[in-house]
Amino acid sequence: MLVAVGGWCASRWDVWFHNPEEAPYTPSSTPTRVLLTFGDEDGIKSRNVSWMCGEEVQTSCVELIDLNSQLVPQNRQLIKASGEVFESRSGKATYYVARMRGLNAGHTYRYRVCTGDKKSEWHEFHLPCKDEHETTFIYMGDIQDSIGGIANQLLKEAFRQNPDAEFFVCGGDLTERPTDAYWGETFASLDSIGQVVPVLTVTGNHDYLKGVIGQLERRFSLIHSYYLDSMIGENQVFTVRYKDVQLFCLDSNREFFHLWTQRQWLEEHLTKSNTKWKIVVVHHPLYSVRGETNNLIQRWMFDDLIQKYGVNVILQGHEHAYARRISDTLPSSLIYIISHCSPKGYRINPPEGRFDKIEKDIRSYQKVRISCDTLFLTAYDAVKGTLIDSLCIPSSR
Repeated sequence: MLVAVGGWCASRWDVWFHNPEEAPYTPSSTPTRVLLTFGDEDGIKSRNVSWMCGEEVQTSCVELIDLNSQLVPQNRQLIKASGEVFESRSGKATYYVARMRGLNAGHTYRYRVCTGDKKSEWHEFHLPCKDEHETTFIYMGDIQDSIGGIANQLLKEAFRQNPDAEFFVCGGDLTERPTDAYWGETFASLDSIGQVVPVLTVTGNHDYLKGVIGQLERRFSLIHSYYLDSMIGENQVFTVRYKDVQLFCLDSNREFFHLWTQRQWLEEHLTKSNTKWKIVVVHHPLYSVRGETNNLIQRWMFDDLIQKYGVNVILQGHEHAYARRISDTLPSSLIYIISHCSPKGYRINPPEGRFDKIEKDIRSYQKVRISCDTLFLTAYDAVKGTLIDSLCIPSSR
């Protein structure tokens, strides 16, 4: 028995503990890796912009122009940015965050980031009106692309096919591993998308450095900067209200006591939420396609709250398949979605009767469209562009 256990542990050692080496790197002396995200809980009037530039903190800002304003030069603002040097295993770089607040709903803005005398190219983003009755976004589970992968082609095609998409959500493992080279690949994947629509992602296990207790580098929060102001201790949690939708982001990679803290946070915010639609984003599926007891702790921690407080959709990643589960025992249908768009495939073993729809060996994305009292979810093969699933659920309110 000891030999068998020892052999099993040896076979899993790299999976549990091995971190790939990070090659030495030197950051660009001009602003790069620009990312637009949500800012605080107000998803209409707040945005953050993060970027990387150089190895030392310099005076930096975002130059922002309100294209709908008739006031000149008052329509031009300089939003001061904060900078922080992060030193990883093989290099260091300075990350900047500018927080734009009190923006005008319904307006279009042009911006560029500035560090010292160096400036990025111009980008534009549009803010919705609060009383709009339709919301559309694109969701992908894990992307974790290999170096030189095709994720950017797939993302561009998804947005080309769905030009009404207002933001992008990822279910974790947006990056294959926390090294500068893989972060570079992530930004190549988001090129021309992550600068014009907000990107929202949760933490996945590939975002962590492996160990007996995994560690999430500060670099993750400096890039996905909405977590800087919303973390509860070491928990990467965030919620944002966007018109009549509220999204709740959890970090399912943490230990039991951290998950308990997140449970308290989730219940507090679900209790206060008055939006018609509630969507939870979490990396580990509460109902696994890989076995009956997989992710059982996460299910114990969150599933009863999700059902009690009328969550409509749970968007999940981690397990490389497309799967859909519908629970009709509640006042309104509760949809559990598992999705991925990674080049990697894993063995799945779904418990009989647990899912209403399963697609193996497929890279997919989902379009979520909410129109008044109905939520429409359509799933597509991201490579072929073909429809693989569709459903609609009515609001219970």
